[in-house]
This record gives sequence, C-alpha cells and structure tokens, in this order.
Amino acid sequence: MTAVTDGPPATGQTSSEIYVASQRKLIWWRFRKNRLAVAGAVVLGLVYLLAAFCEFWAPATPDTYRATYSYAPPQRIHVSFQGGLHFFVDDYRSQVSRKTLLREFTPDPNQRVALRFFPHGEKYKLWGVFPTTVHFFGPVQPGRPLYLLGADEQGRDLLTRLIYGSRVSMSVGLIGVGLGLVLGTALGGVSGYFGGVTDTLIQRIIEFIMSVPTLPLWLGLAAAVPPGWGPIKTYFAITLILSLIGWTGLARVIRSRFLQIRSEDYVLAAELDGVRRSRIIGRHMLPAFTSHIIATLTLSIPGMILGETALSFLGLGLQPPVVSWGVLLQDAQNIRVLSTAPWLLLSGAAVVIAVVALNFLGDGLRDAADPYDS
Repeated sequence: MTAVTDGPPATGQTSSEIYVASQRKLIWWRFRKNRLAVAGAVVLGLVYLLAAFCEFWAPATPDTYRATYSYAPPQRIHVSFQGGLHFFVDDYRSQVSRKTLLREFTPDPNQRVALRFFPHGEKYKLWGVFPTTVHFFGPVQPGRPLYLLGADEQGRDLLTRLIYGSRVSMSVGLIGVGLGLVLGTALGGVSGYFGGVTDTLIQRIIEFIMSVPTLPLWLGLAAAVPPGWGPIKTYFAITLILSLIGWTGLARVIRSRFLQIRSEDYVLAAELDGVRRSRIIGRHMLPAFTSHIIATLTLSIPGMILGETALSFLGLGLQPPVVSWGVLLQDAQNIRVLSTAPWLLLSGAAVVIAVVALNFLGDGLRDAADPYDS
C-alpha cells in the first residue's frame, strides 16, 4: 500500500516543521517565496535608509546653488585604474548659444573632478542635532561641481534634493497611515463588534466620506491651510488631511473581520467570563487578524504618498523651502523647461518606484497573511 499525499507544502518546508511552526514563521516562509514582494521590501528598505540618513548620503546640501550651472546636464562617473582605483567626472565647458540664448554645457575631459568615498564637504547637522562635514560620496576638493543627475534652474544638485525629498514624501505615508490606523481600528472595530444602530451610523459616515471625490476634497482642505504657516505646521496639516480621508477603507476591512469572528467560541467564552468589551476587542479579536491589518496598511501608504505629491505638484501642498518629491515636480510643469532639462522628471520616477515597491510588498503580505491557505 502506498500513501497518497497532497504534494509538497506551499511554503517549501517539511510537514513536521509546518505542524509545529508559529503563525509568524508560516507567514515568513510564504512571504519569502514571493520574489516580487521580497524585491519590493529590499527597495523600500533602501529608500527608507536613504530617508533616515539623507544628510549623510547626499553629496551636498539642498539649498546650495550655483547660478552658473543652471540646468547643467548629468555627469557620468568614470573609473581609472592608473595607480589604483580612482573615480572622477569631467568638468563642464559652457557657452551661450547664439540661436536660443541658453547656456549649453559640454564635458571637458581636460578638467577632471576627482571623487572619493567619505570626503569632507559642506557642513550639515545629522537629524538637525549632530554637526559634521563628512558625506558618503563627493568631490575630493570641496566646491567642485558634481551633478550626477543634473541641476535645476538655480544650479542646485538634483540628486541631493531627491535624497532629501525622500524623507518628507516617505514619512508622510507612514505618519498618515499611523493616524488612519487609529481611526480605522477604533471606528471599524466598534462598528463590527456592536452592530445595530452604531454600525449603521458609522457606515453611513464612511459612505458619505467615500462618496466625495478624493482630489477635490484634498484640494479644498489643503487650500484652507493658512498661507502664513511655516513648513513644519504645513507638513503636519497635510499629513492630517491625508489621514482623515484615508481611514475609511481600513475601517471597512476591520469591520468585516469583526463580523466574521465576533461569534467565535473564544469571544463568547470571554464575554461569559465577564471580560470587558474593550479588552475583548484589544486582546482577543484584533490579534486574530493583525497580519491582514499590516497588509492593508502597506497598500494604503502609496495612496498617501501620491496624495502629497499631487497636492504639492498643484501648489496646494508643501511649499519651498520644504523639499519633497511633489515640490520637485513643480519644476517639471513647463514644457519648455522639460525640453532642455528632462532630468527634472526623475522625481516622478522616484515616486513610481516607491509606489510600485509598496504595492508589491502589500500584495505579498496580503497573500502570506493566511499561511494555511495553500
């Protein structure tokens, strides 16, 4: 007699390992089999690492400008093995075109800008606290031109501003989703657990908010922010606006899960034992689908990032001197500018990469959230 089996487990582990594994391990085993989700997690890890230490990674400071290098094109890094390993870029040779009256730049091989890791450059404060002059990568001689991704109208390094902008744009998503988590968990949990009139009232409020077009509502609330507010107040105001609108989807997900498990035996046992309702919700019901909440939150962050980018692009969100990807995209509104400096669209490419990586990660977490589903 030969035993009939259902085939290898979906996680790639043996049956004996699966039977004794915790839920966390089962989720991890299934998540790592999704290559797109793992790639998205790696990309997001690198982006948030850039955002956390943006002052160190950037070769300059975001406000450093040189008017003579206005719309300077990107420089290409060259590698030399003469006398060791050396990195350098060609300096610029510029002249004003007689036809367009615009300054044109061409590489000058006779003038090289030597590069190295951990050079001393412009002074900055890491996290606004620790003063230092050490950068990750930059010219050996401070002050030499280095525009690996080109320059903007004022001659500011676009790579530096993209790195600094990652901190604002990516943190808006995290903070906004955190605030939305509080509202969505509280109102969705109350709606799904109590039901009745409470459920009906909360669901009508959610439906009303969801029925309003998102972009016009964002524009109206963002326009209500006083123009005299400083960058910090405006930043938190935009984050609050995004979170107040983005909690409805999470609230519905939590409500549906509460409706599914509120009649489970362990919930009824806790109620018969006299456990308070707030404790039943927080200690017995929410942990049952924490992985689903994490997956939903991961899929909500791209919407927050796109919302901030759209508001800043339209001039109703963050404003200079704050540096975000949406603020940088304001320079790409002019077709004439894009025809001479197309590298200004790279901030849009950064948004696309971050959003796609978040979607891949969210899909992978959502699929791995139920590790018993083969």
